[in-house]
Amino acid sequence: MGLEQLLAGVAVVLALEGLLYATAPGAMRRALGELLAQPDDRLRIGGLAAAALGIGAAWLLIG
Repeated sequence: MGLEQLLAGVAVVLALEGLLYATAPGAMRRALGELLAQPDDRLRIGGLAAAALGIGAAWLLIG
């Protein structure tokens, strides 16, 4: 995986996140409020799971 592919992936994530904030700002605000209420351990496990899924998906897509 080259640097260009990595940057393209980051660009897609930023675009999707921006679309979420643009189309549903209230829902995003509520979601962030829910995140603030979660304990650190739950956030850590969720972050590790998301990272593992993202790495796995990238590995499958790039081959």
